[in-house]
Amino acid sequence: MPRSSSVLTLALTGLLLAGCGGKQQSAGGVDALEKSFVEVVNLGFLDVNLYVVRSGSRVKLGTVSGNSTVRLEIPRSYVNPGLPVRFLADPIGSSRTPYSAEIPVYPGGTITLRIPPI
Repeated sequence: MPRSSSVLTLALTGLLLAGCGGKQQSAGGVDALEKSFVEVVNLGFLDVNLYVVRSGSRVKLGTVSGNSTVRLEIPRSYVNPGLPVRFLADPIGSSRTPYSAEIPVYPGGTITLRIPPI
């Protein structure tokens, strides 16, 4: 099974500014139960609640303080390369709630999400 290492940038206007993704195969393969993560780099001043979204269902992953980086685990029920997910960044104190583009999440993969300053 492939590993995923992807970088997404969210614009607070709700648009995806830039995204790129790649897959890597580990030497020994990847266990389907291996944990997957999203690393959130919040370059803004506002704290952000981060959600993972698929098929209209969302789960809060955690809160990322302004000007900080946090690694959050993605629930296994959302890890399926055939069913991509989106991420929702909800800045506390703002009415904007931008979504990322859809991206597949692989077991053992890490997605890097960068939230630019306002």
